[in-house]
Amino acid sequence: MTTHVIGDTAVLTSRSLRHILRSPDTIITTAVTPIALMLLFTYVFGGAIDLGSQESYIDYMLPGILLITIASGVAYTAYRLFLDMQGGIFERFQSMPIARSSVLWAHVLTSLVANLVSIGIVIGVGLLMGFRTGASVWVWLGVIGILTLFTLALTWIAVIAGLSAKTVDGASAFSYPLIFLPFISSAFVPTESMPAPVAWFAENQPVTSIVDTLRALFAGEPVGADIWVALAWLVAILVVAYGFAIAIYRRKIS
Repeated sequence: MTTHVIGDTAVLTSRSLRHILRSPDTIITTAVTPIALMLLFTYVFGGAIDLGSQESYIDYMLPGILLITIASGVAYTAYRLFLDMQGGIFERFQSMPIARSSVLWAHVLTSLVANLVSIGIVIGVGLLMGFRTGASVWVWLGVIGILTLFTLALTWIAVIAGLSAKTVDGASAFSYPLIFLPFISSAFVPTESMPAPVAWFAENQPVTSIVDTLRALFAGEPVGADIWVALAWLVAILVVAYGFAIAIYRRKIS
């Protein structure tokens, strides 16, 4: 049974990836906004932001830009899932001898691959702009692991949106708060510079712990308790979103 699910998922994932290869503007569009923000903050606002250290601003803000890249990318997952639902693709798949769960997992894995490619593009541009890190291969693997977990958590939220939306715009609109959330965190400025109520929210929302963990890893500094807080947030979001997504999916196909 497990082999059957894996095989079906691989076939359907290949189908979704071919759609993206035929329309590479999806990945390019996903990367354009974060790159534009990176250029804007580095060359326009960066000089006016006091970090309280000699750290390069591009080094400081790149982790937040990577999270924005993922938040932008998962909107396409909800969009593609919504189109498949409206186009009757799911009903056709259900009439075939394939594992039902493979349909959702194909969209999730496609999102993961597409977002990792977009992240690679953004990091490449960051390096051209002066981003530097002494991170070892093992540290890079840790960074990729955290970004993968973040992508999976947000992708399952996107699955909920894609399955529940009534319109195309509604399917992707869920991503707007996710894109905005890094701006109320330590992603672009230290939380100490914010008014007390805003600082409290910034310090106690998931993005700050994730950003601080990635920043410490890139800088070769101790991550402290931030990594455990970040992982707790990510696992909790992933489990809850997965549970809701599966429940909605079962109701839709029943």
